[in-house]
Amino acid sequence: MNDETPVCSAKSCRSDAVWVLAWNNPKLHTPERRKTWLACEEHREHLSQFLGVRGFLKDVVLLTEWESPEESTEGSTGGSGSAPGGSRQG
Repeated sequence: MNDETPVCSAKSCRSDAVWVLAWNNPKLHTPERRKTWLACEEHREHLSQFLGVRGFLKDVVLLTEWESPEESTEGSTGGSGSAPGGSRQG
C-alpha cells in the first residue's frame, strides 16, 4: 500500500478500499450531490447501515467501477465526508 492507494473510511482502518458508498444529506445537499466514503470488505456493511438508517445512502459501487457524477459533468473530484470517527475520503 502506498500514499495513492485509497483506504477504508472506517475509524482506525487502513485496509485498501474496495467499495464506494455514495451519499448525501438531503437537509444540506441538492439531490444530485454525492459525497463519498470508501470501504473495505469488512466495513462495507457497517458504514452502509450507518448511512442507511439516516436516509443518506444513495449507492454502493465497487471502487473499480466508480465514476463520480461530478467528475463526468464538471471534471471535479467529487464530494467527501467524514465516516464515523474515520478519515475523509473523496
